[in-house]
Amino acid sequence: MRPVFTGSVDTDSLLYECGEEVLRGLRDTLANEPVSLMLTDSEGLVLTRMSDDRSINRSLDSVNLAPGFYFAERNAGTNGLGLALADRVSSLVRADEHYCTSLRGYTCAAAPILDPVSGGLAGTVNLTTWSDSSETLLLALAQAAAGNTMALMLARGTGHKTRPMPRGEVFRVYADRLQEVTASPPSADWTEAVSQARTAFDRGDVVAVVGEPGAGKTALVSQARRGVRRERILNARPPAPEDVEAWLALWAPEVGKDSTCVIVSGVDTLPACATTELARLFTAVRHDGTGPERLQPLVLTASTNSALPEELRPLIDSVIEVPALRYRPADIVPLAQHLARQDWGRSVTFTPAAARALTVHDWPNNIRQLRRVIRDAAPRARVIDLHHLPPEVFTGPGRPLSRLQALERDEIVRCLIEPGATVAQAAAKLGLSRATIYRKMAQYRINLPTRS
Repeated sequence: MRPVFTGSVDTDSLLYECGEEVLRGLRDTLANEPVSLMLTDSEGLVLTRMSDDRSINRSLDSVNLAPGFYFAERNAGTNGLGLALADRVSSLVRADEHYCTSLRGYTCAAAPILDPVSGGLAGTVNLTTWSDSSETLLLALAQAAAGNTMALMLARGTGHKTRPMPRGEVFRVYADRLQEVTASPPSADWTEAVSQARTAFDRGDVVAVVGEPGAGKTALVSQARRGVRRERILNARPPAPEDVEAWLALWAPEVGKDSTCVIVSGVDTLPACATTELARLFTAVRHDGTGPERLQPLVLTASTNSALPEELRPLIDSVIEVPALRYRPADIVPLAQHLARQDWGRSVTFTPAAARALTVHDWPNNIRQLRRVIRDAAPRARVIDLHHLPPEVFTGPGRPLSRLQALERDEIVRCLIEPGATVAQAAAKLGLSRATIYRKMAQYRINLPTRS
């Protein structure tokens, strides 16, 4: 691969203005998904790149798939955006279909953007994800983003403004595609919560599931509903205040259907107008003459019981709390192994020291944080040891760190977790005294498990 870098990109063009706006909306829809969204010009110059996943951002930086670099076929061989530019058709390039070996860890979907007035090639929309991730919707999303960009360019080019699209996120999760996390029995706390949910569903209750962000509220509902014949689970995430009407129209017709379990996520973060409309909708369904069973199965989620909106409380029959991951240490290692298989398609094991490090960590962001840690560590080894884990795993809760402090902490941890390293050796390598190292360990709450 021969990456070519240019010092600047044209951020004043109509293509950049419209493409970036479309990709920002798509990024909000794909929050927390390992997908990088890119816009290029007609020569394959990457104009912008967006992703909330830090691991894929770091990985793409390492192969120069970043703003300011040319990524046409002549620079990077066969790749998605290069094919879309060369053939002027939507292209999907998977894993080892890439010409350059350094790109074979990714799957790329790209769609050309044509100038809506002249018909000439303006650029591409490129979506890149890990090669082991699902590619089912990748090409469709790229084509939709390219089409929306062209429509916006046409509207802006003629002086008109387009109507903004609804930003509420609604998607389906099919229960029959969910597999058991592990052959090992889950923790007693998780098992008890699932049992409570199943009992509530059997009674026909409207259920509120509460817990910290990322604790697994939707996963608990899915497990409790597993086995229900041909049932689908529809999860509606909170909309922007101006999109409440469109958001409700997308999923409200599913409420009360026997074949659909509706989860309304984050009701404690809903705009007030959405809470009012929800209460009106659910009350109308409950009192339509067919009995309360029409509302089953219906689930609301929130961070805490006290955070449930007052208008919705009369409709809730049961409240179930999902324990945070730090209260379920027995689940951490099996979950980590499951996440590695899910994201990378292979099994990993952990050394005793690495398993202890994972188990004793506080996990303030719960399973979301665990997934990020494992996604970063799993490609590096089949047997994960301390030095494969990121520094955040070895630090306890505390005040937020500045960027410089985080860099210092990370470097100290990196030296301390090297195989066979001692505090004295780490201090010598960093040019610090042992006393300073111990003081910094206390300052950053660094806790290293002993090897055995």
